[in-house]
Amino acid sequence: MICSFAYYILPGYLFTMLSSFSWICWLGSKSVLVQQLGSGLSGFGIGAVGFDWATISSYLGSPLASPWFATANVAVGFFLIMYVMTPLCYWLNVYNAKNFPLYSNGLYTATGQEYKILEIINSKFHLDRDAYAKHGAVHMSTFFAMTYGLGFATLSATVVHVLLFSGSDLWKQSKMAFGARRKMDIHTRLMKTYKSVPMWWFVVILVANIAAIIFACEYYNAALQLRWWGVLLACAIAFFFTLPIGIISATTNQQPGLNVITEYIIGYLYPERPVANMCFKVYGYISMAQALTFLADFKLGHYMKIPPRSMFMAQVVGTVVAVFVYLGTAWWMMDAVPNLCAADNGPWRCPQDSVFFNASVIWGLVGPRRIFGNLGEYGNVNWFFLGGAVAPLVVWIFHRAFPSKTWIGLIHMPIMLGSTAMMPPASAVNYTSWIIVGFLSGYVLFRHRTDWWKRYNYVLSGGLDAGTAFMTLLIFFGLGFWNVGLLWWGSNPDNQEGCPLASCPTAKGIVVDGCPVF
Repeated sequence: MICSFAYYILPGYLFTMLSSFSWICWLGSKSVLVQQLGSGLSGFGIGAVGFDWATISSYLGSPLASPWFATANVAVGFFLIMYVMTPLCYWLNVYNAKNFPLYSNGLYTATGQEYKILEIINSKFHLDRDAYAKHGAVHMSTFFAMTYGLGFATLSATVVHVLLFSGSDLWKQSKMAFGARRKMDIHTRLMKTYKSVPMWWFVVILVANIAAIIFACEYYNAALQLRWWGVLLACAIAFFFTLPIGIISATTNQQPGLNVITEYIIGYLYPERPVANMCFKVYGYISMAQALTFLADFKLGHYMKIPPRSMFMAQVVGTVVAVFVYLGTAWWMMDAVPNLCAADNGPWRCPQDSVFFNASVIWGLVGPRRIFGNLGEYGNVNWFFLGGAVAPLVVWIFHRAFPSKTWIGLIHMPIMLGSTAMMPPASAVNYTSWIIVGFLSGYVLFRHRTDWWKRYNYVLSGGLDAGTAFMTLLIFFGLGFWNVGLLWWGSNPDNQEGCPLASCPTAKGIVVDGCPVF
């Protein structure tokens, strides 16, 4: 932790180019193609490496905590998507890909200009149809569109994979859990000495929260836009997917998200309401993600022999405190940082929040019917639903046909298809760096069977996380908040990696500031 704390002053402040060391861009300072190939932030990231633990672990979690077979599935999926599918789509100009940046989470007009979102929103924060017709359809980079398609495929692949590979175990465990005789291992027998958490505690919190959410959505409907039935539907979606996604999360340390399907459903049922779309996504997707976090904490407490009621109270108190801390921090930063989350605001670009906002425009304001439906041009992306459902079936058939080939059973299609689910806001350098460290960790652990590594692997990961986090806070409060910064070629917030042309379009006649015209 001390070493991580001391080292992070380099990529975090003094030499920020270490976060994405894209050396290939230096070979072609005036070539868009070379910079597209080499950029770790806006391109393919070939040769790009991040010498920064935050770059490695910020989106995919710690690679040290990921099983090697899951890391391999992520690596294969990333390679196929980033270095096979994306180049083919881009250079074949699928959906006019060359009119837009190779890799971007932005929204554009047909001529490659940034879309003026605020000009198509009316006073009630709904879509102004006349203004939208005047400005034309919303377009996105082909990679961004394919990311949504892969989200569709991941969802259907998750359900089919769990049914095929874990269906019988689920049925047996369910009968055992609800039957008269429950099988207890040594951990469960030891935990019997503590009082368990009464079911009515969970029920009270569930009912109270749903009632509060429904009241807020109905009473403040002009602002939140979501109706009571949307709250109940979002809760039902979270309830249904918690088990299958929980199984995948428990076995691979990778968690497929419900963000795309929740946006898709409410976008069709309640179109042209962006705030309702965001609220529905939070209640459907984040509720499921928090449920799995809650279960993971209880599982840790179970093995550590912590009293269940103490675990429960710690989680409840921590959640309540976190609500006020997060809200207060966000409120303070919106006042303290001018133009927070603006695209040209140096380190305050907020890439994850920008993706969230653009998703609310695509699915909520404009609506999936005008993007992926019969009124949009990305309708063929819906075929990914079918492809995702078929992919695990093919693996299962080969697994049953060749049982001696154990490696076939390690092919995990939900993880492979959802490998780039965090792109954007994650970029290629986040993945290449994560995969390198993950493979090195797996090599040490499984090749040499090092006892030290097996014993201290997770502690090492926690130390790296903690040291980076503490130095990040120190840099912000000691330097960043007071606008004390360095400006040289190794630390330039406006050109972080030295690949300024990587985000330029390459179609003929498209004019974008700072880019060559072909």
